[in-house]
Amino acid sequence: MPDDTNGLLGQVKKKLLESKEQWARDGRLLTGASAPAGQRLPPGQREVKNWPVLDLGIQPDVPTASWSLAVDGLVAAPVAWTWTDFLAQPQATDVSDIHCVTAWSRYDNRWDGVSARHLLETVRPLPDARFVVLHAHDGYTANLPLDRFADADVMLAHSWEGMPIPREHGGPVRLVVPKLYFWKSAKWLKRVEFTADDRPGFWEVRGYHNEGDPWNEERYG
Repeated sequence: MPDDTNGLLGQVKKKLLESKEQWARDGRLLTGASAPAGQRLPPGQREVKNWPVLDLGIQPDVPTASWSLAVDGLVAAPVAWTWTDFLAQPQATDVSDIHCVTAWSRYDNRWDGVSARHLLETVRPLPDARFVVLHAHDGYTANLPLDRFADADVMLAHSWEGMPIPREHGGPVRLVVPKLYFWKSAKWLKRVEFTADDRPGFWEVRGYHNEGDPWNEERYG
């Protein structure tokens, strides 16, 4: 989707990015604590009941009729799934918590979709593949170590609480990585790329932590 750099949207996006980059420089929201084993709420977080909307000022409109997902890079069997292909894969359900770097957490979210483990079994990453780069329709990227992507609770989700994920929350398909801050769970997913080298994503190159573990409060790098 084109970025209206000179218009109102571009100005809003620029201010948003500048604000978030300043957060990283200032270490905003950091408590300096780590969570004891078994603690559900990571340090510095508060529980919310709603689901706040956060984006880069762009919410791509991707109809399921034209949606596709490319899975490529260092894999033995790359795929390009249409919406029909995606729904034809074994479907999974998982319930997990959301932890956003802006200090809110939401418990017990039900996700339906395709598990990352099924995707891995399908494409078969090559021995050199050690990282995953998620590409979104708004130009956003996020990076993950392959072992994080392979966690049992990671999903390519199309539904939340039994309903299609709304556009503002990343529908038709978004990634869900419950054990990391939610900026790692890329919205409007269009490509999953397997790489040998780590390639920091959109927020990681703007001062956010490369790993993003909420219980170690890895908000900023």
